Amino acid sequence: MSDDAANDEIFVTQDGSHSITASRFGVSYHSKYGAITESRHVFIQAGLYPLLLNTPAKISILEMGFGTGLNALLTYHETANRQVEVYYEAIEEFPISIPAAQSLNYPQLIDENDATLNTAFVQMHNMPWEQEIALAPHFNLQKRLGNLEELQFEPRFDLIYFDAFAPSAQPELWTAAIMQKMYDSLKPGGVLVTYCAKGEFKRTLKSVGFIVERMPGPPGKREMTKAIKERA
Repeated sequence: MSDDAANDEIFVTQDGSHSITASRFGVSYHSKYGAITESRHVFIQAGLYPLLLNTPAKISILEMGFGTGLNALLTYHETANRQVEVYYEAIEEFPISIPAAQSLNYPQLIDENDATLNTAFVQMHNMPWEQEIALAPHFNLQKRLGNLEELQFEPRFDLIYFDAFAPSAQPELWTAAIMQKMYDSLKPGGVLVTYCAKGEFKRTLKSVGFIVERMPGPPGKREMTKAIKERA
């Protein structure tokens, strides 16, 4: 945990779910219009659901910005009753504190009748870094602690959740070099989804080879972005 994490503040978004203001960057982890609503729209509905339509036996997901663990928990929940095994790798340079994670209300709001969600969510935050852990028979998680610019990846992923802080807060994570790294980490036909829809960012995606699709954004945003790596 970074020293700044102790000063992060939890607040309630418009759909009742929590988010956190990151004091280091002066921005929040999620939209004020609804943390769960935003994550479901951008990452689950636009990214995970289309992937699951092909009923794959196994899928690999890379998340840039583990943050509060919301995207990982939603993915865990959505795949729990499907015939699919998930490998989920998440990158985080500045983890939130364990007390903050324990205060977040995601498990109850996602499904108050599923007691396994809280157990999985606690384990997600308490588990060691740099180790692949089976949270359930269908879901393996590995958290990697470090700077995305210095990490390397194999082209093994079907889907990328690119959920870094906005370009205004972390411009170094939205460069052509990083997007090339994301492109190279995807299998042919793989997809990257993100809430960001800035024109400069979309031009960057195209410059490294992605096919870019504009999609309707979550509440409070007109658009989001889906980027596809062409099949060989």
